[in-house]
Amino acid sequence: MVFPFTAMVANQSVDDVAHIIQVALTPVFMLSGIGTLLNLFNTRLARVSDHLEAIAEHQDGLRAGPDPADAAAPAMLLRHSRRLHQRVVMLDMSIGLGAVGGAATCGAALVLFLGSLRNAGAGSWLVLLFGVALVCTMGALAAFIGDSLLAWHGLRMEGPLPRSGSGHAK
Repeated sequence: MVFPFTAMVANQSVDDVAHIIQVALTPVFMLSGIGTLLNLFNTRLARVSDHLEAIAEHQDGLRAGPDPADAAAPAMLLRHSRRLHQRVVMLDMSIGLGAVGGAATCGAALVLFLGSLRNAGAGSWLVLLFGVALVCTMGALAAFIGDSLLAWHGLRMEGPLPRSGSGHAK
């Protein structure tokens, strides 16, 4: 019994098959980098979420019994909350674009592999998928830079949240 895959590679030398595998695995390195970026973006998003929860606790503490020494606290917490929501949007964009870039990279690897096996005209698909992967990855990094700028600007303009010693949660 001959499998269809065996028939596709029967006329190719070991060197040809090894080259096909090398070419198809090249995008996997890009995929590994995108996976690392997605991990970074998700970690940042979790930290921003933690900060949003801390702000909600601060706001609850102010509603329960406002501290006269913290008269400016509600306005500061509102500004901080708005900035964190902007960061969530930027990080969501980073994650979404990174995921599309990773999927396009997988598609490019598949097209490379199948195109090499079948000697088909897969060039236009390859250029399209790899181009989408690169553009999405660049977009993800641009959105991440936007998140970083929002974070840095917030620290310079507003400073850190008050610590629990002033009656607020951490």
